[in-house]
Amino acid sequence: MKNYLNFETDIKDLDNELEKLRDPYNQSGLSEVDTQKISKTQEELDEKLKSIYSNLDPWQTTLVARHENRPKSKFFIDNLFEDFISLSGDRHYGEDKSVLAGFAKFNNQSVLVLGQEKGEDLDSRIERNFGMMRPEGYRKTIRLMELADKFNIPIISFIDTPGAYPGVGAEERGQAEAIAKSIECCMKLKVPTIAIIIGEGGSGGAIALASSNKVIMLQNAIYSVISPEGCATILWRDPKKMLDAARAMKLSAKDLLELNVIDEMIEEPLGGAHRDRDLILHNVRNSISKNLENFKFMSADEIFNHRKNKFLKIGRNKGFMNKLDDLSSLKVPEKNLSLILKSKKYLIPITSLTIIFLILLAIYL
Repeated sequence: MKNYLNFETDIKDLDNELEKLRDPYNQSGLSEVDTQKISKTQEELDEKLKSIYSNLDPWQTTLVARHENRPKSKFFIDNLFEDFISLSGDRHYGEDKSVLAGFAKFNNQSVLVLGQEKGEDLDSRIERNFGMMRPEGYRKTIRLMELADKFNIPIISFIDTPGAYPGVGAEERGQAEAIAKSIECCMKLKVPTIAIIIGEGGSGGAIALASSNKVIMLQNAIYSVISPEGCATILWRDPKKMLDAARAMKLSAKDLLELNVIDEMIEEPLGGAHRDRDLILHNVRNSISKNLENFKFMSADEIFNHRKNKFLKIGRNKGFMNKLDDLSSLKVPEKNLSLILKSKKYLIPITSLTIIFLILLAIYL
């Protein structure tokens, strides 16, 4: 059964009409397929999909990213990799079924695959905790990432989560610490890491696995520090202002690519990834192959520095740093520092006089 979003009413009508034309024997009075009308209706459907999906606002993009039928991590793992061996447990507390993890083969190359899994139906979604990982999930991925690093095996992560699980039990077991340790582990690795955001990339729950050499997003995926509803509730105390929040947050792949927060955007089929699973599978496979090939002849130190400099460069395009290719530290060069101080030479005297004036005012009043 197909599911439609609230802005897809016209698409639903055309889909239903097309379904009837392709199966006329279920309708009284019809006994043959009208191929000409089918072609015309298909063209109308394609045009409607193109007009709607080329002008999605950020909130509509969020709805597409959360679409019920959107391909999940398990779909990509089952169809992109061979000989996948699922590994479980964090060796401290237990197993977290919201993340799939294990070693597999991709183009005859050994890789570690991590995938945040939301589930396909209600029972599996409850079992998978709707893709919201607990501390034991992050500790499991840390254990396996360190193992992959030891044996020089690249890591591929599929990100799809509204955020880390905020329950009392998770907090008691050290949720924040587990996320921080996961980010630290990702940044220390000496093997290539690729993170693909296939649906929602929510908050620290996503970045815990997305601190990678290459951060890639599907065209209609989202990546943000908080959900639009949560942002609207905090800023305006009105969750209905999610469109304003979504616009301000720059959470779409196009916006984040322009801001250099992500490295690549994978195009989706017309109407979203759920409308043509074979095509999105082909596009993701090509992207992974290309990026793994780029790291093939890089040394461990070069891979480490590539990742470090990638994150240090974010937001520095208009700063005081001249050379952004190799940011070995956060220090500002001495020459640039002197220019900054000269440009603010009057700031210190004015600040000092203001402080003295306030002290005198406090004494005499």
